[in-house]
Amino acid sequence: MSGKSIHRELNSILKGVSRSFYLTLRVLPASVRSQLGVAYLFCRCADTIADTGLLPVEERLEHLKIFRHQFEADKPEVEALAGMMSRVGAPQEIEAERQLLLRIGECFALYEQFSASDRKLIRTLVTTLSHGMETDLSRFPSAESGEVEALNDDAELGLYCYHVAGCVGEFWTDLTMGHIPSLGSWQADEMRLLGERFGKGLQLTNILRDIDGDLSRGRCYLPLERLEAAGLSLDSLLDAENRTSFRPVMHGLIRETLAHYRAGWKYTLSIPRRQARLRLACAWPLLIGLRTLALLAGLDDPCAAGVVTRIPRIEVYWIMGRTTDMVYFNSWLERYYSKLERKVLERLLPETGG
Repeated sequence: MSGKSIHRELNSILKGVSRSFYLTLRVLPASVRSQLGVAYLFCRCADTIADTGLLPVEERLEHLKIFRHQFEADKPEVEALAGMMSRVGAPQEIEAERQLLLRIGECFALYEQFSASDRKLIRTLVTTLSHGMETDLSRFPSAESGEVEALNDDAELGLYCYHVAGCVGEFWTDLTMGHIPSLGSWQADEMRLLGERFGKGLQLTNILRDIDGDLSRGRCYLPLERLEAAGLSLDSLLDAENRTSFRPVMHGLIRETLAHYRAGWKYTLSIPRRQARLRLACAWPLLIGLRTLALLAGLDDPCAAGVVTRIPRIEVYWIMGRTTDMVYFNSWLERYYSKLERKVLERLLPETGG
């Protein structure tokens, strides 16, 4: 199968396993689109291995290590990869994820066609992310145990967010700087740091909108030190009658998320105006994220089961259409961003200074 044919097939799988990244990918400059698409599928593959409840934790850890080894070895070990994917992929309930796992060899076929420098960036990304997932699986109890554990402090939360998202911001920065000449004026270290914070902000949003889902899997990514500072405990999150008292903690984390978003927004506006596609690809996740944060800030019980905190797809398309016209103008973009940011801040409880 030709490289173009493989790309078309994987593109259809990517559309099935991602809700919004597929839209972002389509608008990206062609020079980085394939690399970012394949890197996303590799990361999604690792995530699916780590999260599948159809295999015991010990086996998931072993499969993650095998997957990571494919990037550390000189070349992918075809037999080991095929054996692992047939075991992990066969029982998947979501068809798009099953197809991704069973056809991951085609992702490696595209990966082998990239330049050595691009392969190195993808290798660093996937091994960093996989290490973080392995640590996650080892740290928390299994969902079947009925137990729940929490991260201890903000340092642990920051490290977790780096391993699963901050490193993606660094990767994105290094890849685009390597392929888009107009980014040559960027200060690499500064932009990598902003990119890291960009990724952390998006991951914090994911954490805040899926508290109940994580608790059901034995995981609490909300630091104990924040709960205890508010006079709460992990048990408070498990008790439906006490959950409204959690709002100050939630709102404190939303404020921190907004600070990371501002770093991401600085990153976005630093992209030269003629790179409209790259600007949009960075602006959309932040603007969509602000709408999600506004929904979360307005919840009385942010931990409740079944709470819908994803904005409707029609609103996603509205944001995309609205910003397409203003992408060349920093002042217009800033005005729109600030408007959405204010809607989040208006719903937050006043800071107590504690």
